Amino acid sequence: FAREYGGLLDTRSFGGAQVSRTFYVGGQTGQQLLLGAYQQMSRQVGLGNIKLWNRIELVDIVVIDGRCAGIVTRDLLTGEFVSHAGHAVILCTGGYGNAFFLSTNAMACNVTAAWRAHRRGAYFANPCYTQIHPTCIPQSDEFQSKLTLMSESLRNDGRVWVPKEPDDTRAPGQIPDAERDYYLERLYPSFGNLAPRDIASRAAKRAVDSGRGVGAKRNGVYLDFADAIGRLGQQVVSERYGNLFEMYQRITGENPYQVPMRIYPASHYTMGGLWVDYELMTTIPSLYCAGEANFSDHGANRLGASALMQGLADGYFVLPYTLGNSLAPMLNTSIPGTDHPEFAAAEQAARERFAGYLSAGGTRSPDIFHRELGRIIWDYCGMERTAEGLQKALSEIPALYEEFRTDLRVTGGGDTINQTLEKAGRVDDFFELGMLMCRDALEREESCGGHFRAEYQTEEGEALRDDEHFAHVAAWEWTGDPMAATRHQEDLVYETVHFQTRSYK
Repeated sequence: FAREYGGLLDTRSFGGAQVSRTFYVGGQTGQQLLLGAYQQMSRQVGLGNIKLWNRIELVDIVVIDGRCAGIVTRDLLTGEFVSHAGHAVILCTGGYGNAFFLSTNAMACNVTAAWRAHRRGAYFANPCYTQIHPTCIPQSDEFQSKLTLMSESLRNDGRVWVPKEPDDTRAPGQIPDAERDYYLERLYPSFGNLAPRDIASRAAKRAVDSGRGVGAKRNGVYLDFADAIGRLGQQVVSERYGNLFEMYQRITGENPYQVPMRIYPASHYTMGGLWVDYELMTTIPSLYCAGEANFSDHGANRLGASALMQGLADGYFVLPYTLGNSLAPMLNTSIPGTDHPEFAAAEQAARERFAGYLSAGGTRSPDIFHRELGRIIWDYCGMERTAEGLQKALSEIPALYEEFRTDLRVTGGGDTINQTLEKAGRVDDFFELGMLMCRDALEREESCGGHFRAEYQTEEGEALRDDEHFAHVAAWEWTGDPMAATRHQEDLVYETVHFQTRSYK
């Protein structure tokens, strides 16, 4: 972690905070926390306490007599389906941000493990709560498959602006200060460029939608460090953000020390996920879910400076103390082995599902379907949602899903490495999730955090909550069709704090 001159841990501000209370590691705090977690896991592997299964993917959950009894996996190298039995199963499989196709997530991130658990009876909570990060490099062409996150720490010193007039094609250096709109500083003078992520993202969208976007595709806003360099010197700015500036220049070919960065919001984190209780158990006994894959910690808005909080809290401070409550009653009792008929049935169902992808015989790849699905979800269930748009999405997604089932083309076979086949299974689950995301957003007739319904906003364009009718978790139960899932409510009851509407003006 970064240190002050005297050797103490250094802190800095982050979006949504006016004080410096965030410990950080240059511009790569999340990455360093991940490396620490990886190291601890590798240590336990070396000690023989963990057996690591590389290059396999969970494809189903096995439930016997109402309890999670194990999982079915597929070997990504050989295509072999293998069952694993256990006293308990813990899913730590991350979020579903790639439902939007373009996101800051790794390409392999998917919802399959959580969704297969949902199909087996685990409730899926608040799927419409997704975080859009305001500082990502804008899409450069129609065939791009991933977006790059630029650390939010950049907003400590960078100033966000667009030209005041639409369709201004001048280079940024040719636009005088009087003709620039530093819109976050104008709209939110108390927080300025450190406005929370959801607010900063929507403000960028509105600036671009008004015709004032920048760059060749007019799909970004400027993040300008000229003032910081003039005030602090390039050396100080380089010490703070040098690795980020280098990454940006390698990707875009533009030197951010000389010209402003171009940024635009992108899907980053998902606050929804499998419903869990305070012990992190899902609605299926003995099936636990930790980290971003569950819904538990962030509510409708994941604030900045909470990098990996959910994973660290769940893994270090919750599960080690709650898992035993499920295991203790099973001491000295046998559990069903993988020779149980339910394991065989789950394996066979998985084989048939993947064989179906291979035999579809259509003309379009999983990526083509995923890109189109992501566009629908982004357009109608992204930064700003409306009832009309969500209803349109709930018409378009099932129609596209039917085309996926009949016109999918997966090349290659199932007994060797086949990333197209892997992708087909993941996109299949994204289709069903996308329907549930839109249904959840349509049912929640208010605006809060990462869920913004255009019909529910103040006169100043800010989120308008409805605490009387929607102060609850929406937990969805699988019924065989995501369009007919059953919605359950868990009321949010607070005894020591009270609902408040925070102003960032």
